[in-house]
Amino acid sequence: MLSLVELQCRIEAGELSPDEAIAQSCAAIELHDGRIGAFVNRAETVRAASAGPLRGIAVGIKDIIDTSDFPTEMGSMIYRGWRPRADAAVVMMLKQAGASIVGKTTTTAFASRDPTATLNPRNPAHTPGGSSSGSAAAVAAGMIPLALGTQTGGSVIRPASFCGVAAIKPSFRLLPTVGVKCYAWTLDTVGLFAAGVEDLARGLAAISNRPDLLPTAATERLRIAVITQDFAGAPDAASVEALRIAADAAQGAGASVAPRAMPGAVVEAWQAHETVQEFEAHQALAWEYRTQYDAMPPLLRAKLDESRGILPSGYDAARRSANRGRKALAGVFDDVDVLLTFSAPGAAPKGLASTGDTRFNKLWTLMGVPCVNVPAYVAEAGLPVGVQVIARFGADARALGAARFIEAALARS
Repeated sequence: MLSLVELQCRIEAGELSPDEAIAQSCAAIELHDGRIGAFVNRAETVRAASAGPLRGIAVGIKDIIDTSDFPTEMGSMIYRGWRPRADAAVVMMLKQAGASIVGKTTTTAFASRDPTATLNPRNPAHTPGGSSSGSAAAVAAGMIPLALGTQTGGSVIRPASFCGVAAIKPSFRLLPTVGVKCYAWTLDTVGLFAAGVEDLARGLAAISNRPDLLPTAATERLRIAVITQDFAGAPDAASVEALRIAADAAQGAGASVAPRAMPGAVVEAWQAHETVQEFEAHQALAWEYRTQYDAMPPLLRAKLDESRGILPSGYDAARRSANRGRKALAGVFDDVDVLLTFSAPGAAPKGLASTGDTRFNKLWTLMGVPCVNVPAYVAEAGLPVGVQVIARFGADARALGAARFIEAALARS
């Protein structure tokens, strides 16, 4: 994979020009994307910016995020060839940081359930996950050092786990969603994919202009609570092993590691996620559903058909449950620094009929807390499995620091 940190260091040392770094990514895309299919639109010529912390860094943008230089088709024939007039806010933030946008990456239709044709670079017989399929695959295949995705249920953390890359779903609204096709406005979160945790930290710090997100040396013993999310059902053996390996590595590196159960209000909030998501989706996708019904992708259309009966009263009750869950979760962090849990139920499922299950992700999206995927284990058939590091709302620097600690501990173990 292409490391953002390594590219920055080589550029700063004069070993590589920013244009040469961009050319390296463009050549990798040309070499690999015909096999992987991570991009739906690519730039013919790309030049590096003259300044900015991300100059020389090629970035892929999930194709539900508006770009003025490329069509934004949202994985749907309804928007085939549609050209936004303006960039989404987060795309402008990338450009202001000096990044070069090299193309649009594949997404499940409207970032929902209908799979793309993108293949998993680790094993092409398996899904790369969704809905940020192309962004995860492009980073995993070594085409680009940084990509944008979005998460409403588990669409950043899960494909990162399946493809064996680092990823962060930041705290809710750390990155703006203005110019991003909405699915559920109280859940949709812009996230990042990169080769490693420090790459994520540098990318997020540059985009958001928050230098406090840059990694620093740990000064205190890290307190980690292992969460098995029993309320979400049993994981596969591969995810159980990944969590065990990561917990053992962290403990061996000096962290305090202990199991922890979630408060009842948090468990109840997990059950509220789908009600919130689908009620808001009916409003966010009202035009498409009502005027373009036959052109809607089949799995999404079926889900909207199924969830038409959600009433405002049910939605309001689900939101109240979510708020109670957030308050209860905040109390958990009074005596632990981060939570460690599954990134997905197991390794990537075989075939492209499904992008995987969100049941170990959706609670944390609803809670709005920062989540970082760290690759922890390689299962049968060369399939990676990650673990998820979660911190208190707003403590994105802590989540990244703890994830980097666990990443380093895994590398040593």
